[in-house]
Amino acid sequence: MAVEKRLAFSIVQFLRDQTHCGGLNSDEQESLEVAIQCLETTFKISSSDCHLAVPQPLTEIFLNSLLKNDNLTIPETSPSPEDIERAEQLKNEGNNHMKEENYRCAVECYSKAIDLDLRNAVYYCNRAAAHSKLGNYTEATGDCERAIGIDPSYSKAYGRMGLALTAMNKYPEAISYFKKALVLDPENDTYKSNLKIAEQKQKEATSPIAAGLGFDMASLINNPAFISMAASVMQNQQVQQLMSGMMSNAVGGPAAGVGGMSDISSLIEAGQQFAQQIQQQNPELIEQLRNHIRSRSFSGSAEEHS
Repeated sequence: MAVEKRLAFSIVQFLRDQTHCGGLNSDEQESLEVAIQCLETTFKISSSDCHLAVPQPLTEIFLNSLLKNDNLTIPETSPSPEDIERAEQLKNEGNNHMKEENYRCAVECYSKAIDLDLRNAVYYCNRAAAHSKLGNYTEATGDCERAIGIDPSYSKAYGRMGLALTAMNKYPEAISYFKKALVLDPENDTYKSNLKIAEQKQKEATSPIAAGLGFDMASLINNPAFISMAASVMQNQQVQQLMSGMMSNAVGGPAAGVGGMSDISSLIEAGQQFAQQIQQQNPELIEQLRNHIRSRSFSGSAEEHS
């Protein structure tokens, strides 16, 4: 039964990580919480049973298993010198396309390089970067997995995996990969910066105020487009009344009750209503700002390619 308990504990850890990703609606969140409770009750385990934890997260164990059974089989014989030389040329062409922001052409060049030399982790990692630029994050994680399978000490593959996972709102997994990248390259400032960003996003994903907009409000407060939109929203009479009520709460006015600001849930509710009003006022600009933050949040945008 010990093995079954450890497996159940790993599954519960995985499910709990998913509840913190911020991409679930209330019904999905509740379903996962019920599943966690059922597993803990059935196998008589709890989150405090740290002795049941295994060295690797369940997702990593699963990915390693996939790599071993991947349809992509690395040939036993090395590619010819001519193929290696041509593959390097294609990789360099792909790097040039990346600099010119021709990401689809870059994917094609890296793919051709891979066809000539399946053993080179750099080609997969570079293609992962191109896929991420195109928003193909599932493909990017797949290429990172292959790069890590070929060269487990390749820090850049872990870093790019972290970027793709963060873009997919899978913050706990992203944090894990950024930490692994730093173990391999402790002085890398880009990994340090991206780890902090992922950790901050993980905290904000569970923030009830942030849930009103569905993204990091703090990242927008210095954005000129957002400031202009907020000023426009403030001209709305309903918003003015809402903000007046919030100010009354803050100074202990009639709406605040005996405790003044003690009823923090009322303030959070007011903040969520304000966020919803902004969303209704200009949803297109909100989406533009979301995309802008996703593309600019990380330090990997100007990184060099191998």
